[in-house]
Amino acid sequence: MNGKTLSGTLKSISDLISVNRDYLIELDQQNGDGDLGISMSAGFRAVADYLSGTEETDLGKLLMKCGSVFNEAAPSSLGTILAMGMMGMAKVLKGKEDASLSEIVLALEGGIRSIMEKAKSKPGEKTIMDALCPAVKVLKNAAGSNESAAWEAAAQAATEGSESTRTMKPVHGRAAYYGEKSIGILDGGSVVGKLIFQGICDYRSGA
Repeated sequence: MNGKTLSGTLKSISDLISVNRDYLIELDQQNGDGDLGISMSAGFRAVADYLSGTEETDLGKLLMKCGSVFNEAAPSSLGTILAMGMMGMAKVLKGKEDASLSEIVLALEGGIRSIMEKAKSKPGEKTIMDALCPAVKVLKNAAGSNESAAWEAAAQAATEGSESTRTMKPVHGRAAYYGEKSIGILDGGSVVGKLIFQGICDYRSGA
């Protein structure tokens, strides 16, 4: 990964989030305030626009700025969480203009650590972490194999992780107020996590 591929990847994610904007709104209306699709499409579009217009090549600096841009464009709890993740990745990739798959995995793990430390969130709590964590774990285990296959396996893990949130009781945010009533409902944040990894696969496959 370099600055150019990072830009292409975020554009792919942004496009996919935009296509699913109304679906994310519908999911969020079930146990949230209904703005998930609006904030996520705005956040990823802002980041994609920033990356398409910058000449910066340091991946750490790019991701740090992405976190700031995303947080400003998507003023929501998930917007803040994803900004934390981007900034956590930035710290790992500081000074690098190119990153291998194994280095990307380390950066993703850094992003997850940042979220877990600052948001006090972990898998099993009906959040985006239920999609991100299994995906990164699978990606790490598959890092020595074909890269396209590794990303596809990670995307599948994110999809399965998102689906698993149907059986969970939420413990964070507005959804927590619904308690048992949220069981059976798919978590919108986890769907965003799934779409992030699907967007990466779409970019890599040229879809």
